[in-house]
Amino acid sequence: MRATTIARLLVLSYIFMGAAVSAVYGDAGSNPTLAPGEAPPLPHAGPLANPRPQNQVGFPAALTASVIPPASPLTPAAIALGQKLFFDSRLSGDGTVACATCHDPARAFTDGRPVSVGIYGRVGQRNAPTVLNALYNKTQFWDGRVNTLEQQAALPITNPFEMGSATIAEAVSRISNDSEYQSLFMQAFGRSINEHDMLRAIATYERTLASFDSPFDHFIAGTVDAISDSAKRGWELFNTKARCHLCHALTDHRRDVTVFTDNDFHNIGIGILRHRVGPLAQQAERELAQGHLAVIDVAAIESELSVLGRFLITKRQNDIASFKTPDLRNVLVTGPYFHDGSMQTLWDVVDHYNKGDGLNDPWLDEKMQPLALTEPQLDDVVAFLVSLTSPQYKDLADQEYARQRSLSNGSRPQRNTARAFGPKPIQPKASPF
Repeated sequence: MRATTIARLLVLSYIFMGAAVSAVYGDAGSNPTLAPGEAPPLPHAGPLANPRPQNQVGFPAALTASVIPPASPLTPAAIALGQKLFFDSRLSGDGTVACATCHDPARAFTDGRPVSVGIYGRVGQRNAPTVLNALYNKTQFWDGRVNTLEQQAALPITNPFEMGSATIAEAVSRISNDSEYQSLFMQAFGRSINEHDMLRAIATYERTLASFDSPFDHFIAGTVDAISDSAKRGWELFNTKARCHLCHALTDHRRDVTVFTDNDFHNIGIGILRHRVGPLAQQAERELAQGHLAVIDVAAIESELSVLGRFLITKRQNDIASFKTPDLRNVLVTGPYFHDGSMQTLWDVVDHYNKGDGLNDPWLDEKMQPLALTEPQLDDVVAFLVSLTSPQYKDLADQEYARQRSLSNGSRPQRNTARAFGPKPIQPKASPF
């Protein structure tokens, strides 16, 4: 039964892959053009791949200590092993794809594509989130289908559209005779190469990628001129009229200067009207009823069921098309935006929220509403988001800001001023299944 369901989802994925292929392979950004069937080039582990120091301004020492598992301390040997594994394409089925393929340090551990491309050039359904600060996430992936970084490291290795190994054991077998790995595993864990320690090492490395020290962190620490007046106004709007804090803060009532997420899931109206979501939810209830993680992983990455988001895990109607609130740090350099990479610029993002998009969506989060932000206020919110960029990415951020500003000057496809300043329309009710 499980094999039949996976096969059915694979067929569906090819049916719906056409539009995604066009979006990814036709990307006019700085990513190299890929021929159909071609995997992206493997990134190199340069200085930006190195673990981040703890002396960054804004670094949350107490929070960090609380999220490091006692059984997996951040030892130099485990970190070095995990970093090597992160860039090793031998963990993929054909030796072309590594963790770093979708999480390139030069791109703030994203891939810069609307949705990711994996083994054999297979195009997935979701945008690659950054690994920076992933150690603070309560759940992993856009739909929160696992809780730990160890679990997160495992699923892409065996997903047919990502790294494509048949099993974790198969991936381990490809490095088991490598004398350097034999030595590194022994140094890190005191035993030979094995599946558990491989995933543990990758997760340990990822827990060193805490990214702070941004101009905003310096501003909060007391350097008044660390950010522009526009960014200061944007920070006020973020916590008031723009209503960003309702999702991008741990509570609605206290300003969050650290993780910028509520660790929750929301339907914000992205892409839902392009899909027949009700029938898809009924299909998911039938085919994913047993809740096998591998089957859910296939659905999330490879089929149109991906649009259901958190519903794939909980099967609750309130979770239809809900996705995890991402951390906003380094957001300027981690686009395109949202779970499907459908927004190209930060101006597109704020326009989406300003008009309260998706108001015909019966499952839309109740927090979505028109915001009535003026053009100068939208620019201020963007200026604040830009101030969250860590210093390692300043040059990239300057280039990306210029690119996005130029795009927004010529095209603002999400802007709808009339709706932004109008009343919130009555939201349709969801029909029960």
